[in-house]
Amino acid sequence: MISRTISGILCKHLGLNKAILLFGARQVGKTTLLENLDCFKNQAVLYLNGDDADVREQLSNTTSTHLKNIFGKNKIVVIDEAQQIPNIGITLKLITDKLKSVQVIATGSSAFELANQANEPLTGRKFEFHLFPLTFGEMAAHHGFLEENRNLEKRMIFGYYPEIVNNPGNEEKLIKLIANSYLYKDLLMLENIKRSSYLEKILKALALQVGSEVSNNEIAQLIGTDNKTVEKYIDLLEKTYVIFKLPALNRNVRNEIKKGKKIFFWDNGIRNSVLGNFSPLNKRTDTGILWENFLISERMKLNFNKQQTVSSFFWRTTQMQEIDYLEEFPDQIHAFEFKWNVKSKVKFSKTFTSAYNVSEIKTITPNNLDEFLL
Repeated sequence: MISRTISGILCKHLGLNKAILLFGARQVGKTTLLENLDCFKNQAVLYLNGDDADVREQLSNTTSTHLKNIFGKNKIVVIDEAQQIPNIGITLKLITDKLKSVQVIATGSSAFELANQANEPLTGRKFEFHLFPLTFGEMAAHHGFLEENRNLEKRMIFGYYPEIVNNPGNEEKLIKLIANSYLYKDLLMLENIKRSSYLEKILKALALQVGSEVSNNEIAQLIGTDNKTVEKYIDLLEKTYVIFKLPALNRNVRNEIKKGKKIFFWDNGIRNSVLGNFSPLNKRTDTGILWENFLISERMKLNFNKQQTVSSFFWRTTQMQEIDYLEEFPDQIHAFEFKWNVKSKVKFSKTFTSAYNVSEIKTITPNNLDEFLL
């Protein structure tokens, strides 16, 4: 059993008379996590699934008395796939306000559906957490840094979904199954999306542009649709934990890119599945791109797991001066460049270092990735 970093954090938030919301894509291990929490041992726990029709019927438009009868003597109630339940926000509010001896935990693979239903009713009554695919740090803790470092190329190609990690030898078949059968299930059900061909084309365009600035207008022209459609799909893909945006930092320098954005995938395996490319690194032309996506997504997951309050950016000027990744804290900035080739020489822009209060400048290669990811 691979221990998840967020486990201890969740346990510390039990019993505080707040609903706990756990967001994440399908197949990242939300159910497994909650079924194996140490703090659930010797506790009466009721597991319900919003994918079940009878659960949806019983938990929507209900009363506190009815809920009390459903929960019985269970003091912890886990509602999986809660976004499937109509009016789930009101139900969670009812549990929190009226059944104070019950700790409710709701999981959702569609963050925006559950968040939209829960935000207003649960104002001041919830803690929100995010679960992503496994991380380099979690795997290093599981079987040691050296062993995980030996798997680096495999992770860069097939990613960190638990089913992939736990079934060596079947990675390609399983990541295709996750990408095609699970990942977009909620996305295609929502917003009455029927033109899945647009989704596939936009995803492929984004996968090809990892590490580069993304223009909605260019993608729209490329696939034959309009700006608003591209923006809508990108927004939905972000809210269902397929991709995330990295904005451009612009504060002080006149020639900085003002509204630029890059888009990365939360998991390298999903990105490669979209492109249908699982070739080994020595036969690829995009190894540097995979390295950048791997490091940035892993760092973002690490910051989420540590509940680190940090703003992340890239930086570029119109003269093509660039820094791959920045982390901004209240009074300082950390700057990072990523190079797969350990012999590559990096020269950080003096324009940037003279304009910002930079406390750390570092190049991350396979030789020192532990300094960035552990």
